[in-house]
Formats: sequence, structure tokens, C-alpha cells
Amino acid sequence: MTSPRIVVFGATGFTGGLIVDALLAIGVRPLLAGRDRTRLDALAAALPAEVPTAVADARRPESVRRIVGPGDVLVSSVGPFVRMGDAAVTAATEAGATYLDTCGEPMFIKRVFQRYGPAAATRGVALLTAFGYDYVPGNLAASLALRKAGGEAVRVDVGYFLSGNIARRASAGTRASALGVALDPMYGFREGRIVREHGRTRVFDTGGRRRHGVSVGASEHFTLPPAHRALREVNVYLGWFGGLTRAAGLLARAAPVIAALPGAKRATDTMAARALRSAGRARPPGRPLTSQVVAEAYDARGRLLASAELDGGDPYDFTGRAVAWAAAAALAGGVRGKGALGPVDAFGLDPLAEGCAEAGFAAGEAG
Repeated sequence: MTSPRIVVFGATGFTGGLIVDALLAIGVRPLLAGRDRTRLDALAAALPAEVPTAVADARRPESVRRIVGPGDVLVSSVGPFVRMGDAAVTAATEAGATYLDTCGEPMFIKRVFQRYGPAAATRGVALLTAFGYDYVPGNLAASLALRKAGGEAVRVDVGYFLSGNIARRASAGTRASALGVALDPMYGFREGRIVREHGRTRVFDTGGRRRHGVSVGASEHFTLPPAHRALREVNVYLGWFGGLTRAAGLLARAAPVIAALPGAKRATDTMAARALRSAGRARPPGRPLTSQVVAEAYDARGRLLASAELDGGDPYDFTGRAVAWAAAAALAGGVRGKGALGPVDAFGLDPLAEGCAEAGFAAGEAG
């Protein structure tokens, strides 16, 4: 028998490496897991502390199941998650381990909540998907705004904004995931239910600037309504495209038509696979990014009731540190609830705010 431990699956990738570094910085020595023994050994040898390693491959689910035990915390950064994420969430559920991932892919997030969540709840297992820049800050900002707004709020809008060259700073894994889901159906939360949608856009006025965003399926659509029963509408927008946001919205609306063309999905999958082959632990070049997340709560007449803003630095650095914080808290028994959970459900609003501040995302100006 071994004591419960944190397992980082995908440790040799860029995001996995950030998580490992952040865990070591807080005094936790995780088990490093990945499919390439040579890369695992090289990573372990380069770290400042001795850590165990294990070979596991998402394409061989039984190999993932062998590295996870009851009470463990399995952290997965192996993507694209729509194609490669099932092995880890299934292994954690079957083993009785807490599951965390860094997924930002809408359809896999939906899969975790709708397909895997009920089985995990039956087994007494907690699943925390999208536990990184995608989409912890938005959950936190929205919950803060809704707390200030009170029971009148029926709608909340969340906007994610970056300053810097995201095209240059995106990791190979991010590019692979983005390509892999480019033609997938998106969703929103309207009239109290999940609905399919494509290409909604809106403008946020924040910090003296007009910030444009295009809608995306996210974890907030699943996590916020159960905690705030009066909510009838949840919107999440990405503001990564600047002046190209309108074009991004048009492309998103055209995605179902493009996806129906012969060979279209195969082409994007091939490009995603090519991007993934270039993945590594090296930090992408370019100046660091800075981040801002805004949430606005509205009443039934469309009147703004309250807002909350979080300001942070590089989203990759935040993801590494936030996952490390959450994994350590989960290992210590700090997760509340079972099944597919949002970050506020799992840790509580104020502890999550403290954890996000430690990881580099703190409250800014808000109304």
C-alpha cells in the first residue's frame, strides 16, 4: 500500500511542466507520468528534487489506470482532450481518485459534466475539469459579482481578455486543442438550459477600454446555475482577437456549414496532430501576456447590478500554480462535494479567491 499522492499525467509537456514546477515550489513531490520513458527520465534528472516516474499512454487506458490509486489526485494536461482525455477521467473515477484537468475544450468540458459526472458522484469521486486559466477566473469573478448582486440577478456575462501576442505565445498544446475544436458545436445557457449556439459577440466597457469578445462554451455554463437558482442566462466570451473579433464571430457562425464539407474535420484534426508533435517543455517565445477577467450580473430588465474584475499575468503561469494549489488542497481532503464540480463548489468562494490570488489572479476594480 502506498500513501495517496499527486500524479501529473502529461508531465513532459509545457503545461504539465509548469504544474510540476509549481508543486515542487510548495514542497510537493508528484509522480511524473507520460508516454515517453526517455523524456520522463530527462525531466526527472533536471528537477531540483528526486521524484518518481511512470509510463502511461492515453491511447492505452489500462496503462493510465495502473498509475492511480484510491485517494490519489490525478492531474491531466494531456490533450487535445476531446481525443485523448477520456482515459484519465475514467481511470480516476474507477480508482476513487480526485480528478483535475487543464482542459479548455468546450465539448470535453460538457462531456465531463453530462457523461462522467453522474458516475463519479455515485462512486464518491470529485471531477474538476477546466481548472486553469480556462475557466477558473471566470467562475470566481462571476460568483463574486453574483454575491454582490443578490437574488435579483438572472443573467451573468463573463469576459476573458489578454494583452500581448497570443498567436506567438500560445503553446503547441493550445494550438492543437484550438484546431481540434475549431469546427465543434458550441453551447450557451439560455432560459435555464444548455443550448447550442455559434458566434455571439458583445463589447465590454472596462478599465476605460472597449473590449470585444466572442462567445464560447465553458465550464461556467454548468457550474453557476446550480449554485444560483435564479440564473436563466450565462454567457462566456473570449476577447483574444482584438479587432478580429467580429471576423471570429462570423467564422464561428459558419462552423456548422464548414464542418459538413467533406474532409473539413479531417483537415483540422491533421493540423492539430501536427501541432501536437511539436509540443515540448520549452516556453513559447515572445513577451509575457497579461490577463483580465470581467463578470457582470444583470436583473430581468437588463439592468447591471454588480460586476467583478480579476487582473493577472501570464495565463500559463496561472494555470500551473492554480492546479498545484488545487491538487495540494485536494490531497489534504479539501474538496467539498462529489461528481463534476466547479471550482467554487469544490473549495468555497473565499478560499478559491485566496488560492487564485496566490496563483497570480487578484481582484481589481469592480462595481
